[in-house]
Parts: sequence; structure tokens; C-alpha cells
Amino acid sequence: MRLHSALLLALSIATTAQAADEVHEDWQLKGQATYVGQKSKNFGARYSDRNSLNADGENSYTFTSTAYLGARLWKGGEAYLNIEAGQGDPMSALTGLGGFSNGEATRVSGNSIKAYRQRLFVRQTWGLGDETEYQESEFNQMAGRVAKDRFVLTAGNFSALDIFDDNAYAKDPRTQFLNWSNMAHTAYDYGADARGFGWGFAAEWYQGDWVLRFGRMTGPKLPNGPEIDFRILRHYGDQVEIEHAHTLAGRPGKVRLLAFRNRAKLAAYTEASDWLAANPGVDAQAINHVRNGVRIKYGFGINLEQEVADDLGWFLRAMHADGRTETYAFTEADGSFSTGLSLKGGRWNRPDDTLGVAWMRNTISSERRDYLARGGLSFFIGDGKLAYDPEHIVETYYSWKALSGLWLTANYQHIGNPAYNADRGPANIYSLRVHAEF
Repeated sequence: MRLHSALLLALSIATTAQAADEVHEDWQLKGQATYVGQKSKNFGARYSDRNSLNADGENSYTFTSTAYLGARLWKGGEAYLNIEAGQGDPMSALTGLGGFSNGEATRVSGNSIKAYRQRLFVRQTWGLGDETEYQESEFNQMAGRVAKDRFVLTAGNFSALDIFDDNAYAKDPRTQFLNWSNMAHTAYDYGADARGFGWGFAAEWYQGDWVLRFGRMTGPKLPNGPEIDFRILRHYGDQVEIEHAHTLAGRPGKVRLLAFRNRAKLAAYTEASDWLAANPGVDAQAINHVRNGVRIKYGFGINLEQEVADDLGWFLRAMHADGRTETYAFTEADGSFSTGLSLKGGRWNRPDDTLGVAWMRNTISSERRDYLARGGLSFFIGDGKLAYDPEHIVETYYSWKALSGLWLTANYQHIGNPAYNADRGPANIYSLRVHAEF
């Protein structure tokens, strides 16, 4: 009896200690600020055009600062508002690469700081069982317990990447890898405005180790444009994702399968190539002249994350997209592959530091290749000619926690065949990032 009583007392003390470590938030006020400075070295180029990466080398920077506000409104209901201010001078005016070197670059628009509403959405959670799990406090997520099996509906103004294509090791250009190709599938042409946000909804069904997600988002009135097309029943970006959490050799991991389908007014590359042939020397951005019908664009991808040792994680993304039509709202890629490792600094007594290394490969369709080879320009790329070869990128970074809430990061990217052109490059880009959270 004494042993039994002692065990019950110990269990009670442990449970109380665990509960004491947990925090329940009814409101949230957080912030972040991120500065990214970049420098590219000059590289060899047999020719250049309007949408080429600057072969002479250049300096670039971006700065963003965001306020995150949240509140619980009713049982299971939360509302969030994000206000962001930013300024910057993206490298080569955001042209010349499929996998662009700075994921922050879409958030800025000039050397004068501008503020805008980034997100405004509500989230409703319905519990589907009695078992609960604790959620840590994060940006746009308040600390507290939620049902492990649950249904979550998010609606309003947000980004599809807030819900879909997550990865523990390669997702956030403010804290992890900088390149777009490690922020998401490069070929994931998700519906959004020029900054990467839109209006719509996403539904998530959590059941045991499985999650099923579906969402529909608005896209731009013109591809990669700033104005949103609110006709969400006619023009939209749909996505569905299945996620499974597993344990492999005692280590946690996840597998995600993602599919997207866009319906929008898009130009077909074959028609754009025909227009170039019929109108030589008139306008190399021929896609603007053949955007004459509603078209379907789709893609399928797999996303893996796996802990392989203490503090060491591995990730992989691969996607193939329909490349017959122009880019809707993300970047210039029809096939993408990325893989890499992320190592926390606990092995050298720096547990909040991170060392990352990744390799990426981006490809484009034969229709897009032919258009670019004829001298055509698209939104982000176009060298006047094209000696096609897949774009290869190696990226590595070290993030050093300098103070509580402050990280300094050194980043290096080696980009072979920028904009899929073997006649140009390779490009070498060096970056310094300063990131603060408060």
C-alpha cells in the first residue's frame, strides 16, 4: 500500500508539474522583424535580356516587420489580424531565376516602407474526441489544449502556404533556408496575389496519425498581379493534401501528398510561341496577347520530413506540374525537387543554432522551353535565347542565436543554369539575415 501511495503521489506531482508548464492564451500580441542583405558576384553570360539575372553582380536587400494579433472569440473560435510593413530592392527586380534567392522578396515593393494588411482570418475548431494535445504558442496560434481528433476550418485572408506544404526543416525564409525552392514546392503554383496571399478557406480533418486538408483560394486578376480576382466560383486555386505521421526506427517523421488545380484566365505557351512567329520584333512578352481563355493548370507532389538522429532532420520535396500554361501566382517552374539536412547546435552546446544544407533542381516544360528559346519573355524569366538545362541550386546556412529573440544568419547559394539557361552562370549569392521575434 505504501508503494502504491508513493507511486500515486509521484504521478500526481509529475502531472501537476506538466500542467504548470502549459500556458493557455486567450489573446495574442507578437511581432517579428527581418532584414536580408544579399550580394551576387559577377558571372559569365553569353547574352542577357530584360528578365535576366544581372551578370555584373549587384547588392540587394529586403526588410519586413509584422504585428500578429489574435483573440479567442467563442468556444473553438479564434480571429487573427496581421499588419506588415516592408521595403526593399529585390535582386534583378525579382527576375532571372526559377528558384529565387530570397523568399522575402515578394513582400516588398520599393525603397519606401509601406504597410499593408497581410492576414485577416477566423479559425474554428470542433473536437471529435476526448483525447487532447498541447499546442505551443506560435505566430497565429495561441497556446492551449485542443482535441487530438478535430475538424478545423480557416476562412478569410491568408496564404495557402499557411496550411499546405508544411515542413519542419524547410519552410520559413525568415528562420530557415532563404530560397523559394525550400519554402515550398517550386512547382506549386498556388492561388495568391503578388505578395503570396489571397481570400478563401481551408478545411483540416485530424484523425489519429492522419490529416486530410482541402482548400480554395482566390488568385490574381492578371497572373502574378497585385489585384485579387474575387470571382472565387469562376477563377480559383484548389488544393488537397493528405498527411500521415509515423515513427521510423524510433524517430518521428511525416509524409504529405499534395495536389493542386487552378482555373483561371491563362496564356498557353504554344499559342504565345505562334504569336511570336507571326509578329517578329513586336513584343517579346507575347503571353499578354494570347491570354484569351479560361484554362486548367494542375500538379502533384510529395513532401517528406524525417528525424534521423538527435537534432538532425532530413527533408525532401518533389512535384510535377502541368506546364502548358503560364505561371498563375508563384514562380517559373513545372517540375521541382529539393532535399537537405537540418542540424540543431546541441552537439556543440548551441541548442538554438541551426546548420542547414540543401540541393534543389527545377525544370520547365517543353512548351515553356520553346517559348523562351524563341525569345519570349514571361513574368520572371527570359534571356532572349535559351540553351536549356535544369536549374541546380545548392544552399547552406548557419543561424546563430545572438540574444534572446535575435538570430543572425549567414547564407550561401550556388545557382547553376540560372533561369534554366546553360549559356549563363553559375551565379553565387551571399546573404546576411537578421531576424528578431518579440
